[in-house]
Amino acid sequence: MQAFVAHGGRRGAAMRAWPQAPRPWVDLSTGINPWPYPAPRASVGARNRLPEPERIAALEAVAARAFGLEDPDRVLATAGAESGLRLLPRVLGGETAWVKSPTYASHAAAWAGAGRRLLPGPEGALIQVVVNPNNPDGALESEEALAARADAVSSRGGWLVVDESFVETVGAESVAALAHPRIVVLRSFGKFYGLAGLRLGFLVGDPDLIRRLRHIQGDWPVSVDAIAAGLAAYADHGWAERTRVRLSRHAQRLDAALAQTGFEVIGGTSLFRLARAADAAERFAALGAAGLLTRPFADHPQWLRFGLPTTNVYRRLAAALGSPR
Repeated sequence: MQAFVAHGGRRGAAMRAWPQAPRPWVDLSTGINPWPYPAPRASVGARNRLPEPERIAALEAVAARAFGLEDPDRVLATAGAESGLRLLPRVLGGETAWVKSPTYASHAAAWAGAGRRLLPGPEGALIQVVVNPNNPDGALESEEALAARADAVSSRGGWLVVDESFVETVGAESVAALAHPRIVVLRSFGKFYGLAGLRLGFLVGDPDLIRRLRHIQGDWPVSVDAIAAGLAAYADHGWAERTRVRLSRHAQRLDAALAQTGFEVIGGTSLFRLARAADAAERFAALGAAGLLTRPFADHPQWLRFGLPTTNVYRRLAAALGSPR
């Protein structure tokens, strides 16, 4: 199980761990929309050239509008939210950091790896990181609470980092439009739009900070295919609204399927569900043997996180989970 507790998406490791599992493997270990946006690809000519700065600027402008911002200079395109969060320790000061936990493991790893001392609570931390909605439990802090956090930490010269990788699932909870000088927001493209392999994300913050990050990142942070997909998807508001409804409906279906097999659903978003069972470790192994990868947690052995299955996967899922134990 150790190979699967840092992140989801370790399908290669699962195939090595259960070589006799039936094919095709189904990856339910991540919170990626299984019904991706039908994004266009860049032209052959565009692929033959380096990305044009004007196209990157256009992408950042359309993303800014989607995030509720008037100033595109507050937005930086990155090769995924992961790339963005790894950039931040290079430019934000502060010797101490606090990451609201349990949450996405890369945040603590990034700040600890950059030499920051991780604190068990927010008191005294000059860098505070909140994932909102949180992964894996879906917990939400209000805009007012986050603004108060930012005011408190900025009074000491610190920063609040808000990871909104799953904010599209909850609509208007984003703090990207607050324009607080000491809030930095991370946004993911690949999760809600189901195109994680494109590696596209964004940092939102004070224009001076964004300029510093842009200089560090260099001239060609994202691919032409990522640019083409982002330009189309962020302008397609109808698809986004229909997708929120679809994801919510399928999350309810997954909740019912898990409850029928003895799990207690304890949180999540409409892209993933966090469930608890006394025999979660055994069920993780049984699912793996059935070619279904889920996400276990070393510090919470009774937890499993499930991404949304497509309709044709439910029969395999029910058979692997069996009856309540």
